[in-house]
Amino acid sequence: MNHPLDLPALHANLRDEGFAFVTAQVMRTLLHGEALDDWDAFADSWNDLSPDTYLAASGRHRRRRYATFAAEREGEIRRQPAQPHFQSRNYNHLQGDIQRWFDPILPALADGASLHRILDFCRDFFGSLAPAAKHWHIETHQFRIEARRGEDGEPTPEGVHRDGVDYVLVLLIDRQNIASGTTTIHAPDRHELGSFTLTRPLDAALVDDARVFHGVTAVTPLDPDKPAHRDVLVVTFRGVTGDLPP
Repeated sequence: MNHPLDLPALHANLRDEGFAFVTAQVMRTLLHGEALDDWDAFADSWNDLSPDTYLAASGRHRRRRYATFAAEREGEIRRQPAQPHFQSRNYNHLQGDIQRWFDPILPALADGASLHRILDFCRDFFGSLAPAAKHWHIETHQFRIEARRGEDGEPTPEGVHRDGVDYVLVLLIDRQNIASGTTTIHAPDRHELGSFTLTRPLDAALVDDARVFHGVTAVTPLDPDKPAHRDVLVVTFRGVTGDLPP
């Protein structure tokens, strides 16, 4: 992009490359930082995530909460009743073809200013790239990846993958006492197209999931005697072109 705040250029970047890295400074401007008036409580909520028991069953560790939303091209974005997260094995060989129930994102935060501003931005941004989509199914994931002495944290334990949606936002919330955690983007034949590391709160990755694969390298503690984690918000958008059932 020639100008980081040029939205048409950002759209073109995603169309041409299938992904874009957006710095925290630019992302704060795009989100109208003053609208994130519950940000401190929102970011602090990553300290209250529940263990991912499905992943623990395979000897790996992370914490998460989850919520779904529905949206039209304009108007209110509505939080949906609790439902499981499901991916086919075509997209997640590690945990595909099962319904996974996770503790919900806390209601005060799911209905709060920061999350809704993020979702509003995504709906408008992704919507301009997909004019045929009349409705959006939105999934939001709070993730904390922990690293310990002798045990790396795995942000993407399924490896380089697609999520089986249309678009993905990965937004860094916090990282403490970790090294690496580099995002890599790959073509369908798996050769690498680019890489970058989210290091500052609000650093973001925007991904056209239908076109490219993505992964994140393992994180290791800088000081193995201190807590080490990587906190991200992952938002996925899947468009619906027809009418929804009544």
